[in-house]
Amino acid sequence: MTKEAKDRFMFALGALVMTSFFIILGLLIFVPMPENNKDVLYLIIGALIGFAGSVVNYFYGSSKGSADKNEMIKGKQNE
Repeated sequence: MTKEAKDRFMFALGALVMTSFFIILGLLIFVPMPENNKDVLYLIIGALIGFAGSVVNYFYGSSKGSADKNEMIKGKQNE
């Protein structure tokens, strides 16, 4: 997989997770929650919050810096 394809995939996956997070958050605010499935809904929301946090950490945290450093090292080795 080329770097451009990997970057596009990561951006698309991140956008999907963040869009899902905000849609679910909006539904929680504006739509009444069913009593029967309350626990399952809380589980899904918790997982989505974890995924959203992972996306933010990847793009703005130490993982992004580490990935940039690795690309810089590869560029220096190719010179």
